[in-house]
Amino acid sequence: MDPVQIVQVAQHADDLDRATAFYTELLGAAPVATYDPPGLVFFDVGGVRLMLSTGSERATIYLRVDDIDAAVARLRDHVESEPHVIFGHDDDALGPAGTDEWQAFLRDTEGNLVGLVEHRAR
Repeated sequence: MDPVQIVQVAQHADDLDRATAFYTELLGAAPVATYDPPGLVFFDVGGVRLMLSTGSERATIYLRVDDIDAAVARLRDHVESEPHVIFGHDDDALGPAGTDEWQAFLRDTEGNLVGLVEHRAR
C-alpha cells in the first residue's frame, strides 16, 4: 500500500479575485485552474493543490519560502508577526539538522492566517 499523501488544502475566500491576487503575489505563480461557478481557484504548491473556495472553512497553512524577509517585504501590509526564530533543528525530525526554523505570519485578504517558514543554517 502506498503511503498517504496530502493532495489538496482548502482555504476560505469571500472574494475569489482578491484572494487570487494575494496568493499569486505570495506564491509567485498564477493559478493552474479556475472554476467559477462554483467558486474555486487552484494553485500548485509543490505538487499539492491549494484550493481557494467560497465554500471552505478558514484554515492556517504554513508555506516554506526561500527568503522569508523578501516574502514579508512583498506583502508588508498583511504582516501579523515579523520573522523570528521558532526553534533549532538538532536532527532531521521536523526540518534539516543544523538549521534554525524562522517563521512569520501574514493575514490574507480573506482573514486566513498564513505561516511562512524558512530553514536557515546556523
